[in-house]
Amino acid sequence: MSQRKSSLSGFTLIELMIVIAIITILTTMAVPSFQDRVIRAQVSEGLALSDFVKQAIAAQYAKTHRLPKDNASAGLPPADRIVGNYVTGIAVHEGSVLITFGNQSNRYLAGKKLSLRPAVVENYPIVPIAWVCGMAGVPEKMKVLGGNETNLPLPHLPIDCRPA
Repeated sequence: MSQRKSSLSGFTLIELMIVIAIITILTTMAVPSFQDRVIRAQVSEGLALSDFVKQAIAAQYAKTHRLPKDNASAGLPPADRIVGNYVTGIAVHEGSVLITFGNQSNRYLAGKKLSLRPAVVENYPIVPIAWVCGMAGVPEKMKVLGGNETNLPLPHLPIDCRPA
């Protein structure tokens, strides 16, 4: 008579718990980087929305050789009327563009601001304006005008808006 050995195959409870723990650790590491990418995408939408504001400022500067003080002097609607999916307003302040985030934006982005400051070549208004985003450095031989009111954390800024 032959004795049959029954072999049980499978994972033990301890092995399954270890696998679940590893998956949990990997997931918690991935979520913040995914969230940062979502926020950067929403910031990029705000930058795209501000393009026509920058064009209006550049046109005013080319015509008068002075930067507009506010939205009205740039020929733009009030700041609270320039809105988008993730933007609650775009204001012109002493030639700078100030983007305020909100609406359907990520909760960590809501209420944060990003500044776009004009950089000009002094005494040569024919040279187009270069725009300095957030914490980025000023182009060589140019003077940046306006204040920087950016309060977004560095990980949420697009690469072009970070310090060099």
